[in-house]
Amino acid sequence: MNPWLIALVVVVVLILISVGTKIVKQYERGVVLRFGKLVAVRNPGFNLIIPFIDRLTKVSLRIVTFVLEPQEVITKDNVTVKVDAVVYFMVIDPVKAIINVEEYKDAIIQLALTTLRSVLGQSDMDELLAHRDQINLRLREIIDEQSEDPWGVRATLVEIKDVLLPEAMQRAMAKQAEAEREKRGKIIHAEGEKAAAATLAEAAKIIHSQPEALQLRYLQTLVEMAGEKNSTIIPVTLDIMNALSPRTSTRTNND
Repeated sequence: MNPWLIALVVVVVLILISVGTKIVKQYERGVVLRFGKLVAVRNPGFNLIIPFIDRLTKVSLRIVTFVLEPQEVITKDNVTVKVDAVVYFMVIDPVKAIINVEEYKDAIIQLALTTLRSVLGQSDMDELLAHRDQINLRLREIIDEQSEDPWGVRATLVEIKDVLLPEAMQRAMAKQAEAEREKRGKIIHAEGEKAAAATLAEAAKIIHSQPEALQLRYLQTLVEMAGEKNSTIIPVTLDIMNALSPRTSTRTNND
């Protein structure tokens, strides 16, 4: 047999093996189409396909992170805000991701953008600021409902990163917050005054029922005043204080 022919056959076989050898990585799956028809899904590792007849498309099953560009959205209460978000999604069915949709990444991103506008347009500004976790959950559920079954793509997480309010709205919210702080301060001060008044009233009842308590308080005040060198102290006994009290004077007049 002609050695040149043998060498040619060997070269052709090696080329065919080289072209037909496909390595699928651990985080990938290979979708094989033969003459345009789905025939198999290849697992990670060494795979052989029929050269020039089969076509193997690798699909990554890892989570893909994509930051959505800032979107101007009008909320339910007619406030224009600029919102940016991040979407985490992954392929759970490589066959659907290849067969049912062209460029599934672009499709899921466009779906996320339209869903973001729709959901925020149905939400109030206060809900957007205070209950962002609920809006994130609603976004993920809507995206999953429209992408998981037909496209084989699942949104694992949708997070609103930042909400930029107009300057006029920011000033109004700052004034509102300041007024709320002043309101809480006045309420706390009023409650303190009320508690102090109740304590003083209770002390007055005790002093009225037990005059000795007044004398003890008087002596304590003298001790405190004695610490000041510029003070002149004139001691007054309890008998003198009772004599000067209006109740004693009235009793004397009646007698």
